[in-house]
Amino acid sequence: MSEQGNSTLKTLRRLWPYVRPVRARLAVVFAATITAMLCGITIPLVTQRIIDGPITSKETDRLPLLIAGVLVLGIGEALLFYIRRKLVARPAAEVEARMRADMYHHLQRLPVSFHDRWQSGQLLSRATNDLVTVRRWVAFGVVFIVVNSLVVVIGMTILAVLSPRLFLVALACAAPLIVISYLFETRFKVVARRAQDQAGDLTTTVEESVLGIRVLKAFGRGPELAKKFAAQARELRGTELSKVRILASLWAVLIALPELSIAGQLAVGSVSIAQSTMTVGTLVAAVTVSAYLRWPIDSIGWLLAETNQTASAVERYWEVLDEPVTITSPETPKSLPDKVTGHVRFEGVRFSFGDGRDVLRGVDLDIRPGETVALVGATGSGKTTLTALVPRLADVSGGRVTIDGVDVRDLSLDDLRRVVGTAFEEPVLFSASVTENVALGAPDAGEERVREALRVAKAEEFVEALPWALDTRIGEQGLSLSGGQRQRLALARAVVGRPAVLVLDDPLSALDVHTEAEVEAALRRVLRDVTALVVAHRPSTVQLADRVAMLVDGRIAAVGTHRNLLEHNEEYRRLLSTMDEELIEEEVAS
Repeated sequence: MSEQGNSTLKTLRRLWPYVRPVRARLAVVFAATITAMLCGITIPLVTQRIIDGPITSKETDRLPLLIAGVLVLGIGEALLFYIRRKLVARPAAEVEARMRADMYHHLQRLPVSFHDRWQSGQLLSRATNDLVTVRRWVAFGVVFIVVNSLVVVIGMTILAVLSPRLFLVALACAAPLIVISYLFETRFKVVARRAQDQAGDLTTTVEESVLGIRVLKAFGRGPELAKKFAAQARELRGTELSKVRILASLWAVLIALPELSIAGQLAVGSVSIAQSTMTVGTLVAAVTVSAYLRWPIDSIGWLLAETNQTASAVERYWEVLDEPVTITSPETPKSLPDKVTGHVRFEGVRFSFGDGRDVLRGVDLDIRPGETVALVGATGSGKTTLTALVPRLADVSGGRVTIDGVDVRDLSLDDLRRVVGTAFEEPVLFSASVTENVALGAPDAGEERVREALRVAKAEEFVEALPWALDTRIGEQGLSLSGGQRQRLALARAVVGRPAVLVLDDPLSALDVHTEAEVEAALRRVLRDVTALVVAHRPSTVQLADRVAMLVDGRIAAVGTHRNLLEHNEEYRRLLSTMDEELIEEEVAS
């Protein structure tokens, strides 16, 4: 077997854990299919008995019984194929469903850094198109690869018993299939993989265009994206046409070879009958068997195409499943105290994205229980990265982050994320009801808890004005709401679980002046009861904090109150001047 073939089999063997639970039902499918094919290939042998028996001897007593036998075999073949098709659908669908569920579960567990690297369209195509290919192969491909191979072997054996000469003719025409199959396999798999990758790129472009439709329309970039889409579509079409050309060449040979075999058998058989060394029934049976083998032989092209395409799909699937889950709960997690105070410490924290470049270089910061610390710094200084370390959306490269003296890496993820609430700068909402979106922060929260969280985030009034209030379904990404409304729902989601620690990444960025003042007032109330780390891009956000930590080049350069830093730290004044020069002047004057 070729190295390429070994690679294909090795890849397909990885499907076994998913096939194992349905192997009994698939075995019944195999048995029904092979029995159906045997019924079909037995009919030529009965035909031989009819021709060489009652017809030749003109004794028709046994003719009705033989004809009835042909009828029974034909009905049996049709019935067994019906059973096969009916039985195979469910186990094949179960394999697809389990693979899709495992992939989805694995995607949820993979670190954020993985999703930063991978295009969502590539992941989507693996979870949909590729798994449809796998299901089709489990339902049809693997069954007929095995069954058709057995039928070809059985058919060739029957030919050898009927007439060694006719068998040699058939074998001479079948031998080139080995070379053709090798050439086909090596070429088709490369092209099939390229087509699947290009389909993923095309899916990404469509997804980004749909999600960013407002931006495209606002800047008039629709035609530009349409050109990009058209170029990718042309590339995919070219690759698909390459697949068709390879298949066309193969099918031409596969169709020609059986015809050549039948022609050769007729020639050799006719001469043998003329020389009285072969009966007419033998020739008819041999030609009929060869004709019956035509579909199993012709299907080699389709089966090889499906097998190689499935191998590429499985390979792409495992590219995702083989990604290591680097952020997991420890085997023996520690417990937090019964009364969590929310004392957060960063001790010598370093972080690198794996490229050898440290984003954080020894951060030390102590956030006392119930204290709110604003984190400020220039763009790219590592503020968002630092906040991601508290709920373990990323893990430190060195040092540690603790809550009440316990390293967050020693806590189970469920416990950690139950005591840490998070709201991001980009408020992400889902195509679900208001209640479902807010309750993501606390799955066991009832309606009263949800309403309380909405009141804290100053979102209750606009939610009640929605057509179905809490039951109103929010459109995809929440784009049917204003930026401020989305931000307030994200805030409600962060506080609904009554966390001991709040991590807020610029929570006021999408609010207008009036709404900002309302949410600030609400946040002041909520921040009195929790420990909070707030990324601030506005002076108004800084004023919510008890203390301010300034991050410069991956280190904490200064810590103090807003007023103290404003009076004594020139770099802090310069940083805030880029936020709001007028507010700084008022602060200095006062």
